[in-house]
Amino acid sequence: MVLTEENISEFAIFLKEEEKTEVTIKKYVRDTEKFYIFAEGKELSKTLTVEYKSELTEKYKPSSVNSMLAAVNKFMDFLNLPRFKVKPLKIQRTLFLSEEKELHRDEYNRLVDAAQSSGNRRLMLIIETIASTGIRISELKYITVEAVSEKRADINCKGKRRVVLLTKKLCKVLKEYIRNKKIRSGAVFVTSSGKPVDSSNIRKEMKKLSELAKVNKQKIFPHNFRHFFARTFYSTTKDIVRLADILGHSSVDTTRIYTMESGGAHRRQLEKLNLVKYA
Repeated sequence: MVLTEENISEFAIFLKEEEKTEVTIKKYVRDTEKFYIFAEGKELSKTLTVEYKSELTEKYKPSSVNSMLAAVNKFMDFLNLPRFKVKPLKIQRTLFLSEEKELHRDEYNRLVDAAQSSGNRRLMLIIETIASTGIRISELKYITVEAVSEKRADINCKGKRRVVLLTKKLCKVLKEYIRNKKIRSGAVFVTSSGKPVDSSNIRKEMKKLSELAKVNKQKIFPHNFRHFFARTFYSTTKDIVRLADILGHSSVDTTRIYTMESGGAHRRQLEKLNLVKYA
């Protein structure tokens, strides 16, 4: 069998029928198109997919390789060719969060202040909403006028439903924003065309805060505020099972990634043990 563009189009329909999210469908199709280009009209075989895996390994990080291989393996299942699937790379579990990515409380406060002082109240409230609820940027559309009124948002993501509670302080500032913007119903955070904001709308705005807040650009992206919520919640409650429910994770192992501290923080904890006597 030789791959065709029609195969990829049919694969996209298959993923949609499986009720995958739009983000997942786009990613799987994009990664499958890369494999299609690599194949260059060659006959599909296990040798071909193994060669593709080798090429990816030379170009990308292991986590990225596995992400792209997941799409190809799913595609092979769709084509009813499971014998051509390849094994993911074995990756040693990361013990510490990168120092470049760990967002500290003072940095978070500076980012909120920078958004406020620059006159971008919508961005400030988006940051505070994600950081105080732990929702994904794609779930921001569920923060509606009705949700703010009820102090809870009913979220439906990846086929799973969960309730996210909104704090009194968050509801207070969101209600003020809703009144000022004269929003009658529906999503609170929308673009000029009235569509709910997404990552592409927000990322550029967030990056502009870097110089104003004097915070490393690598720390300023929507999902990092979700991680910030997770670490803050866990440091207060130490309840990882409850945190997994709040974040909408099926596995606590995923939640553990969100609660990781930097190597520096772990080193300070080790120093406090004070187990070297003659130093």
